[in-house]
Amino acid sequence: MSGGESGADRKTPDSGGRGTGSGVPAGLLAGLVIAVLALPGVGWRWYLHGDFNVVHALFTLFFSTNLLICYWEMCLYFRRDHIGTRAEHWRRRRRETGRIPAIEFLTSRMPLRRFLSPMVGGDVWSAYSTIDPSYSDRGSLAFNVDIGNGFVTPLPTLFLYAAYTAGFVPAVVAGIVGAMLFWQWAYVSSLYWVGFFVAGRQGQHHVSRGELVFFVGVLNAIWVLFGVFGMYVSIRLILEGGYGILGY
Repeated sequence: MSGGESGADRKTPDSGGRGTGSGVPAGLLAGLVIAVLALPGVGWRWYLHGDFNVVHALFTLFFSTNLLICYWEMCLYFRRDHIGTRAEHWRRRRRETGRIPAIEFLTSRMPLRRFLSPMVGGDVWSAYSTIDPSYSDRGSLAFNVDIGNGFVTPLPTLFLYAAYTAGFVPAVVAGIVGAMLFWQWAYVSSLYWVGFFVAGRQGQHHVSRGELVFFVGVLNAIWVLFGVFGMYVSIRLILEGGYGILGY
């Protein structure tokens, strides 16, 4: 690794932001980015229909979350040469401080411009690699599936975001696109769980039960549950030929 790359890594949140006390916690910044992405959908629906619909709002939040995750998954690809090195750094930090790397990353303070950099996007996966080392292995299913999601799903996600908000295409079209997209989210996320536990990764690197429940269980459950619910909504759109399930 060149001197320039080492310098860039030293600027990552675990060593740069917390010490200065400047910036905003990374977890809060992630929430703010998702909110900024979701607000146009909720606002545009209010402008068009003069109402607020819970189902529409939930999918708007989900689509916005997936767009941020897609950006991070692109960073996983572009920073793939550094994930393993940074993962070992986070493991060393854990041994030295006793802190959970993912929690330390999320509470690290940084300015928005740093949060949106590919370097920090890649470090998301470095911290997560302390829980699941698949993301340090380019040959693993998890590594390649997430890269695929990052590059393939942003456009259909934006399409459904707009269709659910403005109904600019026939409901049948939105339903067909949604059925394909939500199925792959539900299937692949479920398969990730299977692969994680079959490979016995839950017993590696002294990961706590709480980390497994929240980071592996709860966070991935979002994509499984929305995938299943999204398939139901998609089927309704196809069979009914209208957006009634979304309140208009």
